[in-house]
Amino acid sequence: MTRVRTTPRTALPTLAAAVGVLLAAALPRARADDEQADKSLVRPARQPAAEFRVPADEMQQIYDEVKTPFKYGIVLRPAPGQLVDCPNVFRGSDAWYMAYVVNTNKVGYETCLARSEDLLHWEPLGPILPFRKETWDCWQADGSLSLLDPQWGGSNRLQSYDGKYWMSYFGGALQGYETDPLSLGIAWTTTPEKAEPWQRLAENPVMTPSQPDARAFEKATLYKSHVLWDKAESLGFPFVMYYNGKQQGPGIERIGMAVSRDMVHWERFGEGPVIDNERGISGDPQVVRIGDMWVMFYFGLNWGPGAFDTFACSRDLVHWTQWDGPALMRSTEPWDKTFAHKPWIIKHDGVVYHFYCAVGNQGRAIALATARDLTASNARPDGDAAK
Repeated sequence: MTRVRTTPRTALPTLAAAVGVLLAAALPRARADDEQADKSLVRPARQPAAEFRVPADEMQQIYDEVKTPFKYGIVLRPAPGQLVDCPNVFRGSDAWYMAYVVNTNKVGYETCLARSEDLLHWEPLGPILPFRKETWDCWQADGSLSLLDPQWGGSNRLQSYDGKYWMSYFGGALQGYETDPLSLGIAWTTTPEKAEPWQRLAENPVMTPSQPDARAFEKATLYKSHVLWDKAESLGFPFVMYYNGKQQGPGIERIGMAVSRDMVHWERFGEGPVIDNERGISGDPQVVRIGDMWVMFYFGLNWGPGAFDTFACSRDLVHWTQWDGPALMRSTEPWDKTFAHKPWIIKHDGVVYHFYCAVGNQGRAIALATARDLTASNARPDGDAAK
């Protein structure tokens, strides 16, 4: 008969004590892991009514499709005395181009253009929305490319309307860093790959925070905008703008909508914002089409893990379900230890590229994260070893 060896009764207290020590040591580590995981989670304040809400499994599928766990590093650095910000990337005839903003000596924003052969190494070309004299937008002009092909993994090209390529921008007449009040303007060009000034509409500004139809969430200032060409005109208009506005009083920013038939005359859409987290900032939207889902990338500040990038999903362009899982981007590296935010996300040749504004030990710069580790075959622009 096989004997079962048992632990001597006298050893049980010692064994129990040892187990207790191990558990006590493990619990703080488990709590620390839970707290660390908790810090990465996005916790939106508001969601749409149940009949408009995108199911959790579909939200997870979108997250799995767009996440970029590999941080490549800084791809566009500021010159001395400069801050660079707000990347917008498109495919040109023979290369990639990035519209981005530059703030020199904290005087104000100009929008500039850069060029790349591979999405990794970028060459600045010069301004496309420069400073002007004695105009409503003389010291602030932060441009956002409009009417891009929204198809995820598609052409990533600008689409022309009325023979022109278009850009929305927020502008202002006061020096400083995003000094209130800021309003929205429209500009166009026929040569988007050239670093030369775009033409600004005589009708500018097309939207201001002081207009009679401005809603409560946008009565202080208007910020970053993104214009989508909805060729199905599902809302009755071909051009749909998303933008973040700031309320009067506490500096809370929310994302609202406007619509247009001609890119010149705009009217606000809806009674209030479509993204509202009741505190901090929700801003800098970018909208793409993944399958049958509209996906909005945007950043948050002071209602999640520091400054971070996240997303929301919609089937109708109006009711947006916000992601409530891990942030798409957050601070983890020396170069983005202060802020990691303001997304521009594209898919090309099966690889997702997440451009963002990184603030850290190299100033305010533009960085990149990808879905696949590209550091093995490409020298990191910051010279650090691959993480």
